[in-house]
Amino acid sequence: MKKNLLKGVAATVIVLTTLAFTTMKKEINIKESKVTWTGKKVTGAHTGTINLKSGFFNMEDEKLIGGEFVMDMTTINTTDLSGENKQKLEGHLKSEDFFGVEKHPSAKLVITNIASKGNDSYGVVGNLTIKNITKPVTFDLEMNDNSANAKLSIDRSKYDIKYGSGSFFDDLGDKTIYDNFDLDVNLKF
Repeated sequence: MKKNLLKGVAATVIVLTTLAFTTMKKEINIKESKVTWTGKKVTGAHTGTINLKSGFFNMEDEKLIGGEFVMDMTTINTTDLSGENKQKLEGHLKSEDFFGVEKHPSAKLVITNIASKGNDSYGVVGNLTIKNITKPVTFDLEMNDNSANAKLSIDRSKYDIKYGSGSFFDDLGDKTIYDNFDLDVNLKF
């Protein structure tokens, strides 16, 4: 009788613990999500998009606890140019001077730490891998219903992307390309 009572209590504790911490994986709808990039130079800026290959958020009790996202670097697109100039810039961005997509077709962000700022706003730390080089990044993320938004500023020189960088080359003048590029991320799930 005592054994049955103990088994019943243990089963109740397990059920209550399971109910208390509801974890779920929210898959990102990659067709509805959008990653927009902006790269700046002394004489202006260029913008474009990059498609996601996959992504998900890990949630616990409807609070963000983790996630992972893979960008398809072969889809780098320029949206502010057309014709031959568009093709030239996209080809150059995909070349070894920049992202080397033939050898490195994907970039990956893995969330490693999260701090709630209240009202579905989070301070996020993650590991970003570009060209097989992984560096930490920090950014704020806002979640609303079935979407999440973030803005990241990435220092490309940390990922061995030095082409046109005033940090590495002298006398570039108006051909200087700034080291930081921005990502505006809108995720749907």
